[in-house]
This record gives sequence, C-alpha cells and structure tokens, in this order.
Amino acid sequence: MKNLQVIKKKHSGRDASGHVAVRHQGGEHKRYLRRVTFKRGKTGLTGKVVAIEYDPNRTSDLALIQYGDGERQYILAPQGLKVGAVVESGPKVRIRVGNALPLSEIPVGTIVHNVELTPGKGGQLARGAGSGATVSAHEGGYTHLKLPSGEIRRILGKGTATIGQVGNIDWKNEIIGTAGRARRMGRRPTVRGVAQNPRSHPHGGGEGRSGIGMTTPKTFAGRKAVGKTRRAKKYSDKYIVSRRKK
Repeated sequence: MKNLQVIKKKHSGRDASGHVAVRHQGGEHKRYLRRVTFKRGKTGLTGKVVAIEYDPNRTSDLALIQYGDGERQYILAPQGLKVGAVVESGPKVRIRVGNALPLSEIPVGTIVHNVELTPGKGGQLARGAGSGATVSAHEGGYTHLKLPSGEIRRILGKGTATIGQVGNIDWKNEIIGTAGRARRMGRRPTVRGVAQNPRSHPHGGGEGRSGIGMTTPKTFAGRKAVGKTRRAKKYSDKYIVSRRKK
C-alpha cells in the first residue's frame, strides 16, 4: 500500500546538532516506514484482513485491514489471525483475536496486546513480537494487567486493548548469521572497553590482557554501568502493584 508507507529517514544515531547520541548505529539499508494504526477508532465498522505482511522496522508482522467504508489500515498481526478474518472495535464486540475493546469489558485471564495507557491516545504496551499482557483483575475503574516483564500495573479501564498475543513468536530465536546482515540492519561494530585505549574508555589501557581495574564497571562516558544507574522515579510508579524485580 503506497499511500500507507513513506521512506524512512536515516539518523545514524545523531541528534539535531549532528553529534552521535547513540553509538553503534548507521549504514542501514533503505526502508519504507509503514503507517501502523495503534488507535483502533473504527467503531461500528467491520474490517476484513486482506494480507499479512512483513515489516522491516518492527519485530511483529502487520495485518492489512479493508474496512467497509473503503479505507485500509495496518494493524499489528496477532497470533492466529488469518487472511479473510473479520475484525471489529468498540465497547460491545466479541472477545475474539484481533478485536479491540475497553479493558473494563475484557474477562479476567484474557491475553491482550496494544494496550492504551491514556484512553484515546493509541496502544503503547505489549507491541513487540510474542508480547502479551494478561488481565488479572478489575478494581474501581482500573484494570490490573500482568505485563510481559512480570510487572503488574493498574491501567484505566476506559483504555482499549486488542485481544490476543502479538504474532511472529519465533522472532527471538532468529540468528542473524553474518556480520554483513547486521550492517544492513544498521548495526555498526561494538568494541569492548578493555580493548580500547585509556582516552577512549575508562576500562582501557594496561599492559597485556588486563581487567577493568575498578570496583564498578563504567560506560564510555564514565557513568556507572551496573546497579541503580540513572533511572529516575516516574509519576506513573504509583500505578505499579507488583514490580518485575522483587
């Protein structure tokens, strides 16, 4: 679908000033960026799955949906969704793979993906290949979701979610195979800190094979690399019922 894709602009890890903000990026192959609809707003309309397509920009496959009004949209393809299947979205639709409805109306124990944190904004949680969050409870306008990380979080019941687990589950078992393929994916080489010189990395220098030479491993910029590094408290931490790390 040409009207649903645009050439992806390359940034190679550079920020607006042209400096390297993220290392080990650059040189990727030309790609088309698909416009994926994470906000399932076509309530009252049924859509038919026309095709299941590969997307080079994400781990999951995409499903091309043809709606009754003639519009076509890309959505994340859940496990088990086939070409010719019918999908719907709205408050009273059936609990079926590919259908989207408010969290408050989804039964406990159901696996969902593409979950909205803010109602009407579009799905933000559980969007990678094989991801799926489990509805564990409903409580006072909120729904308790067990996320793929193991964290249990309270989310507004008005937010929508799509039934099913994201497809392409075997993506995590894929082996890149060659250095050339990694380069075409936009991954540049990564050099160990201990193999560098002292001016390039805190772990560098020393005669022969030497260790890091310090109690705490550091990043190339000298910040702590393990333990509590730079994670600040977020306003949404109050919605966490159970953390992924006990």
